Amino acid sequence: MKKQPCLLFYCQHSLGMGHLIRSLTLARQLSSNFRVVFLNGGRLPNAIPVPDRIELVNLPPLGMQSDGQLIHWQADHTLIQIKILRKQRIQSIIDKIAPDVVLIELFPFGRKKFAFELLPLLRQVNRRQPKPVVVSSVRDILVTQRDDQQHYDDRARWLVDRYFDAVLVHSDPHFMRLQESFKPRQLLSTPVFHTGFISPEPQQAELQSTPENSFQRHIIVSAGGGIVGAQLFRCIIEAYPLIQQQRNIPITLVAGPFLPEADWQYLQDQSQQLTNLYVHRSVPDLRALLRIASASISQCGYNTTMDLLDTGIPSLVVPFSGPGENEQQRRADKLSALGTMRVLTEQQLKAPTLAEKTLELLEFKPSAIQLSLDGAEHSKTIIETLLNNTVLNDSIGEHRHDSVA
Repeated sequence: MKKQPCLLFYCQHSLGMGHLIRSLTLARQLSSNFRVVFLNGGRLPNAIPVPDRIELVNLPPLGMQSDGQLIHWQADHTLIQIKILRKQRIQSIIDKIAPDVVLIELFPFGRKKFAFELLPLLRQVNRRQPKPVVVSSVRDILVTQRDDQQHYDDRARWLVDRYFDAVLVHSDPHFMRLQESFKPRQLLSTPVFHTGFISPEPQQAELQSTPENSFQRHIIVSAGGGIVGAQLFRCIIEAYPLIQQQRNIPITLVAGPFLPEADWQYLQDQSQQLTNLYVHRSVPDLRALLRIASASISQCGYNTTMDLLDTGIPSLVVPFSGPGENEQQRRADKLSALGTMRVLTEQQLKAPTLAEKTLELLEFKPSAIQLSLDGAEHSKTIIETLLNNTVLNDSIGEHRHDSVA
């Protein structure tokens, strides 16, 4: 039996779960042709299913606060000690498994604070013989509001050309191309491929304690992992009486595993006091609920957007816009212009406005758009071709895998 090539997949999620869910979806697809060793650098919520065929390695978890500072959860270690442990673990794993492919999520287009372990990783694999194929995996839109954005883009371009064999952009190029949010002064020499969007696969698990059909007619309010969702949840509760005066409609809040405990307790307390208000820490398949609900109110992260587009539910999005963050706003504005959703900025997030927009949302008919959602399968094809050292051609799908270098 032919031995499967080994692929090392590095994923570091920080504020939310979007990067993790997209990476696990891609890892599941890759595992049909590769031995996938998945380096997980953040906290792994119990609600996130891990594909059976991948080998999960949990590094000592690190995350980022909303102000961009690194945070860890091991009281018996300092941040410096955690960094050293992670670097040593990564080095050991590379030596042990001798990967044929190294796939790194987002870096160097993001994750600058994790360069302490990623640059040594890249140098280590660059010295190996034979040298692994090294690929960067990035979402549709990059952050473009850093104070040193031009320098950041120029350095990212240098690192890509120095260490990487390809960049996979998980976007439909008819919607968004890399060069719209990445503008180095010198063009990339490394080939860039637009794969199509990666849409998470539906989960088959049953809802805990609540049958799915009980969500019919509900407005579903969610905020991804929940770490920056408190403002939205508190505002919808303030708007709740104004909404109920006009429409007696149930509202369900899906808090997310990373919503701070104090905020989760507040939501639970409110659900005991307000009729027709329901709260859940997490659900196994949010997309299944959206298919039968009346409307959705959420942020506009990558995976949430995939759920909204797939289900076609009337949706109002309130994009997260923390310091230096504009990715969600750009995605929301573009989709709003196409008629697929309504947008409310965080600055506009007040109870009377949210109530008004929620009532309008119940009459909204979103426009249907056609986007490529088979990015996981096409990413696998590209990586296999790179590993086989053959030239990509139009048969792979020129409309999805078009070089922009």
